[in-house]
Amino acid sequence: MNKASDFRQKEVINIYDGKRLGFVCDVDVDMNTGKLNSIIIPGGAKFLGIFGTQDDYVIPFSSIKTIGE
Repeated sequence: MNKASDFRQKEVINIYDGKRLGFVCDVDVDMNTGKLNSIIIPGGAKFLGIFGTQDDYVIPFSSIKTIGE
């Protein structure tokens, strides 16, 4: 069993196209059940970082296929 904190700073890779989405920066946990709902990856910077950042990626835990190597 993993703790929610174990997911922080894990790299997320899309298994369908191999694209590296970034590193987990936060998790969404149901406080009533203690179950992990989703992981959150920060969106990339827009044009040279001047115009802010893109929306964060929120990936439901049910969509995660593999954790680890």
